Amino acid sequence: MSEQNAGYALADGTDIRALPKVSLHDHLDGGLRPSTVIELGDTIGLELPTTDPVELARWFGEKSNSGSLVEYLKTFDLTTAVMQTREGLTRVAREFVQDLGADGVVYGEIRWAPEQHLTRGLSLDETVEAVQEGIEAGIQDVRATGKRIRVGQLVSAMRHLDRGLEIAQLAVRHRDNGVVGFDIAGPEAGFPPAKHRAAFDYLAENFFPATVHAGEADGLDSIRGALLDGRALRLGHGVRIAEDISIERQDDENTYVTLGTLSQWVKDREIALETSPTSNLQTGAIAAWGTDILDHPFDLLYQLGFRVTVNTDNRLMSGTTLTRELSILADAFAYDRTDLEIFQLNAAAGAFLPLEEREELADIITAGFEGS
Repeated sequence: MSEQNAGYALADGTDIRALPKVSLHDHLDGGLRPSTVIELGDTIGLELPTTDPVELARWFGEKSNSGSLVEYLKTFDLTTAVMQTREGLTRVAREFVQDLGADGVVYGEIRWAPEQHLTRGLSLDETVEAVQEGIEAGIQDVRATGKRIRVGQLVSAMRHLDRGLEIAQLAVRHRDNGVVGFDIAGPEAGFPPAKHRAAFDYLAENFFPATVHAGEADGLDSIRGALLDGRALRLGHGVRIAEDISIERQDDENTYVTLGTLSQWVKDREIALETSPTSNLQTGAIAAWGTDILDHPFDLLYQLGFRVTVNTDNRLMSGTTLTRELSILADAFAYDRTDLEIFQLNAAAGAFLPLEEREELADIITAGFEGS
């Protein structure tokens, strides 16, 4: 069971954790259990700030609340350190899936960067195989509890490094072994998708889907690059698309806005926005609008008809679960079951699955919301 798995309810008493959910933006190296970091760290002699799980969870949270993506990313030095062996990767992936299942997730995409897990001799292919082994074991564990879950790997290339094409080839090579999509992650500003154009060309030639971190630590040009150079079918975070929306005037009942060409395109093409509310606050992604969840442009984007989805990004660093993220938004913007169902259907529509399987996933969500 997850160490973060608290219960949250809507105003009508609905247990959010019991509702079927879809998780599209959830990093493997950001979702470790503190106890696992401690246990695996002990086997390799890793120096940790504390060996108490509760205190370590608190340490990750404090270090992550810096308002800077660069500082936020430094916390991953500890988690990736214990994910350099087949055993470490398999265990982390297995527990990751277990925690998704405990949180009511019925479909999840786990994103991670194989090139960050090679310091103890594993090959790129071996890392993917190790993670897949853990995923499959975790799926069986979840099913043994009477729940259903499906999980795919989203393989990421680090955007500030030069292995994009190699990682794209890796992803395509394992498309029949659990890998469902490609991503570029890491420092966004200064490292545009154009730097990995060869990788995205290769993916396009092989009809393999990509999502791109964009509109988090950089603005509209980053989103343009994700769409033009990355051929992104989804935007990782994407919240800064709101910079292309002008609020003309407001009254007691309505807000009148004008969409720019870019935001209109993202809306009209129904390009999913993989928002992560708590993380967006921690990294300063919504600094242009404020520092409170009420300042998050999520509700504006939702009301305007963008395909918004709700995600955790990094459950350990943000001390969160998908249930908690949905609860935070529901409390802030008075969302009800219908709203939360729409967010899950949006995510199902954006999932990197064949059309028929996305439709089946939507049916599972609808049935689950009706039956809860």
